[in-house]
Amino acid sequence: MTDSISNIAGADLLFITGSNTTEAHPVIGLEMKKAVRKNGARLILLDPREIELAQFATLHLRHRPGTDVAVLNAIAHVIIRDKLENFQFIEERTENFDAYAASVADWTPERAETISGVPAQDIVDAAYLYAHARRAMIFWAMGITQHTTGTDNVKACSNLALLTGHIGRPSTGLNPLRGQNNVQGACDVGGLPNVFPGYQPVADPAIRTKFATAWDVPVETFGAKPGLTVTEMLHGVLEGKIKAIYVMGENPMLSDPNLTHVAEALAAVEFLVVQDLFPNETAQLADVVLPAASFAEKLGTFTNTERRVQLIRPAFDPPGMARPDWAIVLDIANRLGAGWHYDSPADIFAEMATVTPQYAGMSFNRLEEGGIQWPCPTADHPGTPVLHVGKFTRGKGLFTALDYRPPAELPDDEYPFLLSTGRILFHWHGGTMSQRSPGLHAVAPEAQAEIHPDDAVRLAVADGDLLRVSSRRGRVVAAARITRRSAPGMVFMTFHYAESATNLLTIDAVDPTAKIPEYKVCAVQIEKLSHLIEENINESYPSPALA
Repeated sequence: MTDSISNIAGADLLFITGSNTTEAHPVIGLEMKKAVRKNGARLILLDPREIELAQFATLHLRHRPGTDVAVLNAIAHVIIRDKLENFQFIEERTENFDAYAASVADWTPERAETISGVPAQDIVDAAYLYAHARRAMIFWAMGITQHTTGTDNVKACSNLALLTGHIGRPSTGLNPLRGQNNVQGACDVGGLPNVFPGYQPVADPAIRTKFATAWDVPVETFGAKPGLTVTEMLHGVLEGKIKAIYVMGENPMLSDPNLTHVAEALAAVEFLVVQDLFPNETAQLADVVLPAASFAEKLGTFTNTERRVQLIRPAFDPPGMARPDWAIVLDIANRLGAGWHYDSPADIFAEMATVTPQYAGMSFNRLEEGGIQWPCPTADHPGTPVLHVGKFTRGKGLFTALDYRPPAELPDDEYPFLLSTGRILFHWHGGTMSQRSPGLHAVAPEAQAEIHPDDAVRLAVADGDLLRVSSRRGRVVAAARITRRSAPGMVFMTFHYAESATNLLTIDAVDPTAKIPEYKVCAVQIEKLSHLIEENINESYPSPALA
């Protein structure tokens, strides 16, 4: 996030897209609802489903999945056409405006309506609401990033903020809501294939030299070519380029797209290690399983979605042979001859601070006093609640001309429905932890396929009927949930349930820049299965890990 969670209260407009915030980020969702109900903020929701936030929305732009760029370009078109842009901000703090303005000149609301299904007048109203706001915040999550156009979707949001000057001030900005509690931290310290800690590119020779010196290794240790994403790794296995995979805290046999392909790759890899808290579908395929400690059993730091680095402390000792991840990795590395010398997480964090500019002023001692938002460049720096005040990291903000590109796979006569996936409040990701909670399991015990009442009538489906949902990659069985939350012709499913592994259906086409798979759009067909008995269903659809 470029801003802070506490500043949501000060915004007079919230623009939310690709985020079912009240279910995936309920604390932030509560702050959004408070901003509307108590502080009078307006809310624009760009979402194909009628999620809870639609009840709080001044305007709900219910677009077809995968048409985000068309809608956002049309909003920009109206702002420029009607001279609602922030001329001073554009002149002083941005570049490439003329080329961008030319690129959206043909993106009329009427054109966007034909592509997205959003009424042209609603697009005009959204443009006026956002441009006229004094302090407007844009929020998004994986609903716009898990597309083959995910990078374009984010850039389109950035264009709107630059166009209106809604960035670099409290209660404004571009605010991605990161997934698990330490996704931000993992990315900060190098958990990406193309950067070292601090988002320093591996392709830069000076950066490679910096880290070779810091870690006392030959610079030739680091290749100039970025590494692979998870999806690319699995392709690499089947191409004979990757011989071993080490999985930590992840269950790709449930959470990755096109699970048939995932199962094929993990079965073919020569050596598979899984390090996790509990047995899961991926661990069933592993050659070695290493028991890891939970968050409540170890010392370290989390960095949350607002860039706040926080110290966590153990409440219990790890059970049995379980150990903290850092200690397991350290021992393996040293048995391979690494010669690493860390006695505690504090030692590791101290090194992080020396090589990560955003963390340079932090230490365990400082974090004992409370969380700090990066960048924090010096030991006396208080942290940074708001990014891009006065100037951008690159100097001037860059407008990017974007054109609409359709998803990789759209409905057709054979597969007439559009499937989108997401989360529900009661479970998290692959359900490795939340499915073990009797209370949560009782509330949400099984997978559901959410369909519109009109489709239910046409298919003669009642609420709770069993449906077979099929794509070109696989098929699963789930109970029907009849609801107007989903639009006609759309199916929504979660991916929390191994017995109905939704990612057997999803496509592994990726964004060409970010390499993120397109979980949010693929074509499926639906069949009612009331004539089948449960035993036959279970025989027909085994766990992918056992298939």
